[in-house]
Amino acid sequence: MRLDCGDGGGAHGGDGGGDVQGRDGGGDVQGRDGGGDGGGDDRGRGDSTAVLQLPAPGKINRYLRVLGRREDGFHEIETQFQFIAWADRLTFEALDSPQIRRIDRHDFALPAEDLCVRAARLLQAECPAAAGRGAVITARKTIPPGSGLGGGSSNAATTLLALNRLWQLGLPRDRLAELGLRLGADVPLFVRGRAALARGIGEKLTPQTPPEKYLCICIPAAVSTARVFAEFRPDDCGNRDNSGSGDATGRGDNSGNSGNRGESDAADPTGNDLESAAARLYPAIGDALAQLRSRGMNAHLTGSGGAIFAEFNSRTEANHAAAALPDNLPARVTPTLNRHPLADF
Repeated sequence: MRLDCGDGGGAHGGDGGGDVQGRDGGGDVQGRDGGGDGGGDDRGRGDSTAVLQLPAPGKINRYLRVLGRREDGFHEIETQFQFIAWADRLTFEALDSPQIRRIDRHDFALPAEDLCVRAARLLQAECPAAAGRGAVITARKTIPPGSGLGGGSSNAATTLLALNRLWQLGLPRDRLAELGLRLGADVPLFVRGRAALARGIGEKLTPQTPPEKYLCICIPAAVSTARVFAEFRPDDCGNRDNSGSGDATGRGDNSGNSGNRGESDAADPTGNDLESAAARLYPAIGDALAQLRSRGMNAHLTGSGGAIFAEFNSRTEANHAAAALPDNLPARVTPTLNRHPLADF
């Protein structure tokens, strides 16, 4: 079953938004309906013209290798990140007091101190120029938490970029990426704004240009990343596709010169070492993968799940594939992007 595939720059959410074009066009940023944790209080509001409306796109892991467990308990990985046009929309309004208030315009349950709020507070703590600055952050989320599509990390990165501009901090992108890493391993990816090969815990980034295609995305379960990594076993890596040898473009190089390509040594690797662990914990993931693969789709898990995706060369093909799925497995179609929409912000 196809869900709101749209015909523009990405998939459209139920509120008319959900792509990087910001087509929702509606909603206010005042929060006077008492939504979120800010209520309806408009005291301390700064210049009403100091408002930014920005996208926070998701990502996929085109492949993911787990290379080992570190002494600090984290796992070394190798993965290829690519952005997707499916995006949350965040509105930022400056305050002339140090309050950070978040207003939710969506149906997801988020903690009061989510990554947006934590990102704003981190800037306040680390930047003397941010003293006395505050903001109202209105979140219109369409990317579900626990999907492995990076919505929370993307929201944090967009918050860092937005408040750096709104508060006139002048921090370089490298510094914002350093701060982002303190919030989460994926945040620097969204700050830097380029599709990338990632190593370490995901923070060591080398820009790449994998093919931009269309995705059919299904989310059969919301997962806990910590639980999936805890469930991971070394023998879960047995079904890797490691033909060829990779290069820095993401397009492959079969010259045999492995250079600085890392442990996977794969030209166009596919698969996800966390797939078996996720399917053991969340059987709906295994069932959904089986359904897509039985229909001829080369489906894979992204991140630790629970989203799965299949790539297509055209939107038409992706739409047809999504429409053929059963009603209990709704799908969204969206293009992949090698540049974040805020890459030059």
